Amino acid sequence: MTNLIQRARPGGEALQALVDGLAEELGRSVVLDDPLVRMICTSRHFGDEDGVRVRTLLQGIADDEAIRYVLSQGVAQWTRPGVLPGRDDLGLRPRYCVPIRERGYLLGILMVMVTDRELTSEQTAAIDRAARALAAEMYAQRLAADVDEEESRRLVAQLVGSDSTLRCAAHGRLVDDGLLPDGPHVVVTGVAVSGHRDAPGQVEVALCAALDPFRRTRAALGLLAVEQDRAVLVQVFEREPTEDDLELQCRTVARSLRTFLDPGTVTVIGVGGRRSRLAEAWISYDQARVALRAARRLPRLAGIADWERLGEYAVLLQLPDSALNSALLPKPLRRLLDRGANAKLEETLRCFLENAGSVPRTAEQLEVHRTSLYYRLRQIQEITGLDLDNGGHRLALHTGLRVLELLQPPAGPPSPLPTER
Repeated sequence: MTNLIQRARPGGEALQALVDGLAEELGRSVVLDDPLVRMICTSRHFGDEDGVRVRTLLQGIADDEAIRYVLSQGVAQWTRPGVLPGRDDLGLRPRYCVPIRERGYLLGILMVMVTDRELTSEQTAAIDRAARALAAEMYAQRLAADVDEEESRRLVAQLVGSDSTLRCAAHGRLVDDGLLPDGPHVVVTGVAVSGHRDAPGQVEVALCAALDPFRRTRAALGLLAVEQDRAVLVQVFEREPTEDDLELQCRTVARSLRTFLDPGTVTVIGVGGRRSRLAEAWISYDQARVALRAARRLPRLAGIADWERLGEYAVLLQLPDSALNSALLPKPLRRLLDRGANAKLEETLRCFLENAGSVPRTAEQLEVHRTSLYYRLRQIQEITGLDLDNGGHRLALHTGLRVLELLQPPAGPPSPLPTER
């Protein structure tokens, strides 16, 4: 099934007038997209429309497969006009694309439909004039937006930072100005991106696009801070969000980033615990940072971790990286792990401990006879020198296995969230 990505913010009257004027002069369909190929404004049809254009107008945005294709052609890195090849299977005809740039910023992409009639030199000159005018207008809008984004970054950094005085000031500003309510359900989510090969600034734009829809929803108001390859989203919900609600939100963000960014990009998302007051957002933030470490270190989490679901990992992951190493493995467990040829004993021990020492459940899950299971458990006791009927011994082994899981190669290099600590 085709997934849809959140729409871009619509352009103003000035941008629309420039696009319409160019289209009428050329007698061709024209569209102005943002750097993520999301439509800002478009002209009327001139009989040259294709399937992608029609679907985009009907839906308000292109489907994610079309966006991925356009970005995969490197359009966001172009410094001069070029022709984007068509894709019959997508219903996409060729387009003449002009990157709209000003002072190092990629502001958007101007696309003109390519038909059997080649563009004349007069027409490409008209496109160039329109592109310069669009760049000037869009850059002015960008400067205004930068002021708001910088203020948002500052307030979020202060709200979740370690300085109690700054936290109090940011809290008062947000509540007094009506930017965020004081409660009753506060959640902080962190996102970190690594391993990308996208153009400078593309990751920041993608993070904004993926998270911006969650700043204002029917259930919550939020404040977003994005800086290079990381982001923090503070949300205040009217009703307590369920774990499934937040997981769906995270998966939506992750899917959007997969569409916008290089396929080799690693994205991890961490959700903090639920707090009852905005003044406690810093606690949820600290928990979100721990959840991010879990998302990076535990492959089974598929890049998304929620503090409320971490259990004992929430304690272990508060150890610094320098301390989280193989020295934490209990010596009896290391003796068992050194018997690499007998890996089934490790699997047996893990299953036995996960099932709280229940022999029937363990035998059923491992699909072995109980006699065989008892034999394996005796072997484990002989090798480790520990008694599996002893709660303390079981806890030591179970904790060691949890540490072992955390010592697997992480999904990407650490990328701390922005903070004023």
